[in-house]
Amino acid sequence: MKKITLCAKFHIHAGKEAEFKEIIPQLIAKVKANEPGAEAYNWYFNSEGIICHVVETYSDSDAVMAHMGNVGELLGKLMAISDLSGDIYGSLSEELQAAMGTLPVNQFNFYQGL
Repeated sequence: MKKITLCAKFHIHAGKEAEFKEIIPQLIAKVKANEPGAEAYNWYFNSEGIICHVVETYSDSDAVMAHMGNVGELLGKLMAISDLSGDIYGSLSEELQAAMGTLPVNQFNFYQGL
């Protein structure tokens, strides 16, 4: 399975919710303009507006690496005002596994499915 799905989970620092939300349209615009391998990039908030999950699907590991390079600066701004964790699903390339190893992300290898 080449497709990679991930869920980035942000716990936003108190009082930083508006600042966090101001960055999201910039990220979506960059992904839309520069990442043909991005198949889904959807943002969700809990009812209190302090936890945000981003559910993302990419065509393959190379597309995830391109995404990381494309949004790195803006992601850094989000990480300065939130705590990041996440889960990534799929058969990751060695390069992507190494890149994910620097982040607080759980890796899950594909086993079976439709």
